[in-house]
Amino acid sequence: MTLTKLALALALTSVTAATYAEVNPQEAARLQSDLTPVGAQKAGNQNGTIPAWTGGMVDPKVVYEGRRPDPFADEKPLFSITAKNVGEHSDKLSDGVKALLDKYPTYRIDVYKTHRTAAFPQYVYDNTFKNATVATLATGASGVYAQGAYGGFPFPIPQTGEQVVLNSLVRWRGESWVKEARNYQVTADGKPVLLSDIVQYNTAPYYFKENTTPSAGTTSYWNTRVDTKGPAIRAGEAIIGKQTVDEANSNNWVYLVGQRRVRKLPYACCDTPTPALAGVASFDEFEVRAGQLDRFDWKLVGKKELYIPYNSNRTLTATQDSQLLGPKHINPDYMRWELHRVWVVEATLKPGKRHVVAKSTYYFDEDTWIPVMADRSDAKGQLWRVLYPTPTVLPDLPGVVPNGFTIYDLQAGTYLAAEVAAESKQHYRIASPRVRDSYFAPESMAGTGVR
Repeated sequence: MTLTKLALALALTSVTAATYAEVNPQEAARLQSDLTPVGAQKAGNQNGTIPAWTGGMVDPKVVYEGRRPDPFADEKPLFSITAKNVGEHSDKLSDGVKALLDKYPTYRIDVYKTHRTAAFPQYVYDNTFKNATVATLATGASGVYAQGAYGGFPFPIPQTGEQVVLNSLVRWRGESWVKEARNYQVTADGKPVLLSDIVQYNTAPYYFKENTTPSAGTTSYWNTRVDTKGPAIRAGEAIIGKQTVDEANSNNWVYLVGQRRVRKLPYACCDTPTPALAGVASFDEFEVRAGQLDRFDWKLVGKKELYIPYNSNRTLTATQDSQLLGPKHINPDYMRWELHRVWVVEATLKPGKRHVVAKSTYYFDEDTWIPVMADRSDAKGQLWRVLYPTPTVLPDLPGVVPNGFTIYDLQAGTYLAAEVAAESKQHYRIASPRVRDSYFAPESMAGTGVR
């Protein structure tokens, strides 16, 4: 189905979608036939450049405790895209990526063979199938949220932009995981500045296998704690976030060593700068797209084929962070781009609402619901920020997870490289047993926040 035809079909169903979100059993049965268990198109494309999904990359016998390998290390690029040949590939590039190619002569996209490695535990498939006919859109203080969903994607056959975004909000990253990484801001003159050296601890209670309670506004989908080891001026700081399905019930706290106290953040949302990234990015830009939906109108444009970063384990093969951090952009030698189908959703600021970004176009991978690209424009309609993650395949989870992300400021000529892990001894550890709940209690930060 073309983008235009799909947009028309979506418009015709808008009245129904506004009333209830679930699909009927006959439609849900597609999750066991022509769709993957999480709602992607199972078949490949007509010319074979996107293969059929055959179950993803799963290897539960392998347990990675340290650095993770690149399963496609022996592959070579099929071709490269630069400013010289961008016109030949324009229909499969986002506006943001085309702007990067135009702005920086050294920017390059190396396109590799597409591998549909996405996979999930069986209980996530089972819950997603159940959700298709029982999960509904509810409205809370922070906008719409998924109600009555179990540990899986609430709307695997989406009919509205909000449903796509809510699927992405509960993107699969495991039940519990730990990351060691560093965040850098690269200045306009090409100098990397270390913002923070961190250890991040996470749980996803929504995905706890034993959880049999359907989601409500207070359901926690992500608990995170970030302990800062450096630079020296920030060593000992800590942040805790407890995110709920209705974001109005979420809470965030910060511990600042100089003040020796834990402080609850009054408004950890939207375009408020996040202390987790030294204020360089906003709360709703974490991992490209995060947080509540109430400030924007969300239009589901349709699906298209797009070159996106994927199976990005290659970034983990670098041994020094500096190998990844180019003066104007991430070193393209370490980036892997593939052709995948994505959902396209436009977010336009609602009348009377405030946000530094007036409009965004988001692209969500059909196989994982990860936000794999975003183009954000300012109040004047000028393209401002370009965001994308480096989705990494974890056969032992199994899954493809967002593991690091980059935010380019086209107007300032700077970029943020978040969660750079080249020098980390441990990349993405699946925590078993899970990180204990007490670690996410705000009072626990004061006892550990010592330089």
